Amino acid sequence: MKRNISVKHLSQTPIEKQKVELVERKCIGHPDSLADGVAEAVSRALCKEYRAECDGGVLHHNTDQGEVVAGESAPAFGGGKIIKPIYFLLTGRATRTFGDKVFATDAIAITAAREYLKTTIPTINMDRDIIVDCRMGSGSTDLCEVFSTKKGHTAIPRANDTSFGVGHAPFSQVEKVVLGLDDYIAREFRPKNPMLGYDIKLMGLREINTITITVAAAIIDRHCSGISDYVEMKEKMEESFTKVAKKYTDRKVKVAINTADIIRKKTNSVFLTVNGTSAEMGDDGSVGRGNRCNGLITPNRPMSMEATSGKNPINHIGKIYNLLATEIARGACQKVDGIEEMYVRLLSQIGHPIDYPLIASVQCVTKRGYDFRGYQSEVEDIVNHHLENITDITRQVIDGKLKTF
Repeated sequence: MKRNISVKHLSQTPIEKQKVELVERKCIGHPDSLADGVAEAVSRALCKEYRAECDGGVLHHNTDQGEVVAGESAPAFGGGKIIKPIYFLLTGRATRTFGDKVFATDAIAITAAREYLKTTIPTINMDRDIIVDCRMGSGSTDLCEVFSTKKGHTAIPRANDTSFGVGHAPFSQVEKVVLGLDDYIAREFRPKNPMLGYDIKLMGLREINTITITVAAAIIDRHCSGISDYVEMKEKMEESFTKVAKKYTDRKVKVAINTADIIRKKTNSVFLTVNGTSAEMGDDGSVGRGNRCNGLITPNRPMSMEATSGKNPINHIGKIYNLLATEIARGACQKVDGIEEMYVRLLSQIGHPIDYPLIASVQCVTKRGYDFRGYQSEVEDIVNHHLENITDITRQVIDGKLKTF
């Protein structure tokens, strides 16, 4: 059966030629990202347990409804204290029994959540600063039937919902700057500068040919002796981040750090934290409220409102089609000459095999000097290939090779 693949020319101003572009990323310690990370860690842990006990099959589950309820803290230069712990609520659905097997889903979820938090924010005292509560239920009967066969999964799973996923490529200079800064902070800057916390938000603005990166960065109080240390760290971040940003663009770059700070002789109001996240001091978080599956929030591009993290990687369209659409766009733009921009939209119908979407819609902005008809069929072949191998997405997600936020 032939797949319904539509590859069309798109006439619009390419993102790099638009006068204003906005790009945001919430880094790993932001409350929304913590919610995403925990949800995905729980899903992966359940997948591995199901595979081990069910001959490689993964049973029905969705853990994408978690919440972070902020605690209270009293940060102070040289070291403050946590007054009220952060509360993590794990909800969603997971299969507890299958044949004669019984799964300790709550215990698996709590262990996975605590391990993720311990690794992600090592400054946190796991015995004192965090409460993890699990309130997962069992799956809806009709959705379990769509999901399962006698071995726990179908060869080609059937869609859990009538929904869609979207993706785009290539990344713009601002998108590359934001992702590049996040990677630099995690791999190089923070290990050498433990004063910098884990809750960082990067907001990129391009106005014609000037890029402004506004950074909200939590500072860890135990590594900061006073306001002079704090100011010195801000200056160091501004210098380093500007230098890194310029590796991804030839445009003018400005970096502004913690612009809400009030620094006076007698009174200071700065982004100082005990453990490096605003979740300890009044900032709540929810799964799906932060980055899309490509790691960014991009209001200049088409986006899905779906929470990718925590959804099961077998047949949940909100996860699979968003990841797949992004992979299709990236792969096609790397392989095919003549594409300036590509936008991919995949739509499912509940109960139908996920490798046969109701439509796979691809829109291409063509580079000057190229003819869209010259690469149209090649793009269709690439889309077809990705759909034929759609279950690769499942394997990569379970193995932790595809990021979801």
